[in-house]
Amino acid sequence: MKMRTMLVAGALLLGAMPVLAQEDVDCGNATTQADMNICANEEYEAADTELNTVYKQTVAAMRAKDAELGDISADYVGAEEALKKAQRAWIGYRDGQCELAGFEARGGSMEPMLVSGCLAQLTTARTEELKALLEPTEN
Repeated sequence: MKMRTMLVAGALLLGAMPVLAQEDVDCGNATTQADMNICANEEYEAADTELNTVYKQTVAAMRAKDAELGDISADYVGAEEALKKAQRAWIGYRDGQCELAGFEARGGSMEPMLVSGCLAQLTTARTEELKALLEPTEN
């Protein structure tokens, strides 16, 4: 029983090592592939955080638009649902496209960087698309 506990603890410690090492990476001067992988992932995580913030704002804006248009006609309501449908489809596209991007270095140490870089790029672009929905349109 003790051996099993030690193996589980060892596996958990090994799994935590990349997180511990991540704290020491200077992404402005990343030179090793491991550091570049960590930095690309950090860039994606930052882009994803911003996307989630903007998405919540956009959902609220579409909900307000539905309420406004619903006063005119129930047939005009559906902006919030259309946004959610588009976002679900976009997530599937993003994930598949970035998995494909990783095949350039499939199985190599560069693959995580390529995937994370793709995720960051597409996520940033989607955030800009969502921000455009928040801007008032001229009639």
